[in-house]
Amino acid sequence: MNVREEKSRNIISLGQDGNALVNLIIVNAVLFALLKFIYVIYLLSPLNIDAYYKNIFNWLTLPADISKFGSRPWTLLTYMFTHEGFFHIVANMLWLWAFGYILQDMAGNRKLVPVYIYGGLTGAVFYIIAYYVFPSLQPNLPFAFFVGANTSVMAVAVATTTLSPDYRIFPMINGGIPLWIFTLVYVIIDFASIVGDPGKYIAHTAAATLGFLFIYQHRKGNDWSEWMNNLFDWVDNLFNPNKKNKVKSPKDQLHYKVQASPPFKKTPNVTQKRIDEILDKINQKGIHFLTDEERDILKRAANGDDL
Repeated sequence: MNVREEKSRNIISLGQDGNALVNLIIVNAVLFALLKFIYVIYLLSPLNIDAYYKNIFNWLTLPADISKFGSRPWTLLTYMFTHEGFFHIVANMLWLWAFGYILQDMAGNRKLVPVYIYGGLTGAVFYIIAYYVFPSLQPNLPFAFFVGANTSVMAVAVATTTLSPDYRIFPMINGGIPLWIFTLVYVIIDFASIVGDPGKYIAHTAAATLGFLFIYQHRKGNDWSEWMNNLFDWVDNLFNPNKKNKVKSPKDQLHYKVQASPPFKKTPNVTQKRIDEILDKINQKGIHFLTDEERDILKRAANGDDL
C-alpha cells in the first residue's frame, strides 16, 4: 500500500480510533434510530403520538422560547444531533460526509468536531435571538423549535470552502469542479429547504459566518479548537487511564529522535516509523503543516523510491 492509499485509509476507515467524521455520523445515526425505536413503542402502546413528542422528542429540540429553554438547557447541544425524518438525517449526513472528508484531509482530524459544535451553538443562539428581535416572529415564539444538524453542517461546509476554495472534486469531469461551486449549490439547496420559519435563515447564516471566522482565525494562529480538543483528551484519559496519549508534542512531530552520532556521519535511511509519524501528523493537523522535508519523504515513498 502506498502513502496516498495509507493516508486515505487513515481518514475514512470505519474502525479507526478517533475518526471524527465517522464518530459524528454514528452519534447522529444512533440517536435517530433510538428515537424511532421509542416512537414505535409509543405507536403500539395505548399512548398516542402526541405523548411521544411531549415526553421525549421535545426534550431534545431547541425551543425559541427562553422560558422553555431554561428548563432544558441541554437542548443547546442535543438539537444538533436530533432528526425527525429519515430524508432529513440522510441529507445532512451525506453533506457532512462530503465536506467533513475534505476538511479532515486538509486540516487534520481535530478540527471537524469543534467546527460542527461551534456552528450548532452559534446557530442556536442566533435562532433564539431572532425571535426576540424581529416582531414578525414573536407570535410564533411559544411554538417555534429548532432541530437537526443543518447549522453544524453549514459551518463545516463554509469552513472547508474557506480553507481551500479551489479544491477539486470529481476530477474526471474536465479536471474537477471547484469546491466553492459545490458549496454554492449546497447553500442554495439548504436555504430553499427552509419552509415556514424565517428564524432558521438567520441561524444558518450565523453558522456559515462562524465557519468562515474559524478558518480565518486559524490562519492568523488562533486555534479555537485547542481548548475543546484538550477537554476531549482529558475526558478520554479520565475514562481510559491505561490508554497512552497519542497526541505528540511539536518537538516529536517535527524532529527525528536520533542518538548522538559523530559529526558528518550520514543519517541512515528513513524507516517506516518515520513514515507513520508523518501520516499521524497529517491526521492530527493536516497536510498543510508538513515541512518541505516531510513532503519530500512522502513523495519519494509514494513513487516507490528508496528513502
